[in-house]
Amino acid sequence: MGVENSVFQKYRKLLWLTGAVVFLGALFPVSAQESTKSLARQISERSYTDDLPDLRRRKRIRALVTYSLTDFFFDETGAAKGLQVDLLKEYEKALNKGVKREAQRVRIEYVPTTFDRLIPDLLEGRGDIAAALLTVTPERESRVEFISGKRQKVRELVVTHRSVEGIESIDDLGGNEVYVLKGSSYAEHLRDLNRERKKGNLKLVEVREADPHLLSEDILELVNAGAVKITVVDDYKAKLWANVLPDIRVLDSVAIRVDTHIGWAIRKNNPELRKSLESFLQKVKKGTFLGNMLFKRYLQSTKWIDNPNTEENKARLLQLIELFDRYGERYGFDGLAIAAQGYQESQLDHSKKSPRGAVGIMQMLPSTAADKSVAIPDIGDEEDNIHAGVKYLAFLRDRYFSDPGISEEDRMAFAWAAYNAGPAKVRAMRNQAKKMGLNPDVWHSNVELAAGKLVGRETVRYVRNIFKYYVAYKLVREQLRAADRPRR
Repeated sequence: MGVENSVFQKYRKLLWLTGAVVFLGALFPVSAQESTKSLARQISERSYTDDLPDLRRRKRIRALVTYSLTDFFFDETGAAKGLQVDLLKEYEKALNKGVKREAQRVRIEYVPTTFDRLIPDLLEGRGDIAAALLTVTPERESRVEFISGKRQKVRELVVTHRSVEGIESIDDLGGNEVYVLKGSSYAEHLRDLNRERKKGNLKLVEVREADPHLLSEDILELVNAGAVKITVVDDYKAKLWANVLPDIRVLDSVAIRVDTHIGWAIRKNNPELRKSLESFLQKVKKGTFLGNMLFKRYLQSTKWIDNPNTEENKARLLQLIELFDRYGERYGFDGLAIAAQGYQESQLDHSKKSPRGAVGIMQMLPSTAADKSVAIPDIGDEEDNIHAGVKYLAFLRDRYFSDPGISEEDRMAFAWAAYNAGPAKVRAMRNQAKKMGLNPDVWHSNVELAAGKLVGRETVRYVRNIFKYYVAYKLVREQLRAADRPRR
């Protein structure tokens, strides 16, 4: 996706994320072998709370990272990439300045986790740096030490879909649902706002925390698609993504919190690590083309989700939902999860045919449908096509992902991945995850990271898109039920 230079110039100042991020003009990617080795070593000695001298003796510092299109992911070569990786590699260089022997060098290792687990995992000793741009709040400051957290002011802005009207000030949020990152400062600050509004007998904001697997960028995609109407995001992030998400509206005058700060977090009992990080950040220089780098390096090839909740798409879903529910129930799936997959495959358009010959709503190959594992040779009509797709999905789930250690949610995710890439590829992904010290029985933030090494980001985006469509459909179902309640 191209972005004009004038846009880069306009937003460059807004993209100096913290004193920690702004030097990213020089990038040093991690080799595939190095990434894999470092993650594999996490299998042993997972929990400890050492300060820098002991970490140096261990020759490794563990950075807790969240999977993100921009912050941390593995590409098809197996190399760790992302803004946090670029920054951590610079810190690694600073740590090893003057160290000539390879055996004496300290390595940064990446420990994937979910956003709501960053601070708990840090405190439990599963990592040494929470390497995400966390907002400094009193509650968080009581638990952890922030690095460079008070050098860069950030505002938490309201972001809406372009169709939303009437939100001109923070008072207008009353009575509206605001969908925000789980465990975020946004949820905390909205609850603070509600306490004040309650004193004045004003309408409260309906604070809705997202599924823990969704990040801010995922929620912004849902807003862009119209599935979510209102969210809250840090100003730099909102204005960055507004350049590539055409249907979001950043309300620069509606902030739920101003003069907040962001930074990395470490444990309070690690003063030497704090001193090292602060010293490093003081020497960081501002880059000269951060805006261009962000778009060209991490956002250019993004394929955004569509809006499954337009009137046309909702009408199409209503025509098909009985079939999705019928065959979902027969094979043990939520009908809306199957509908979400159908939307990802064809936008519920039965006339679609892929260059490879896949046909219909579920984009099944006739040869796959005719195979004895499915045995539905004619998939020309909608019902047989949906039946074949669901039956094949159930075959993948039950044949390849029946281990008792795999949760139902992860069995679903693995089945979707196998539907896209094939079961052999998913088996290889799980084996690779195990080698990397990740959990081979968990898709999110584990096997999805290994998937990048083997097949690039296509399968990861496929599963995440279906998951987001599923979230969108569930939100619509709740809205319809709420609207129908007074009539009943």
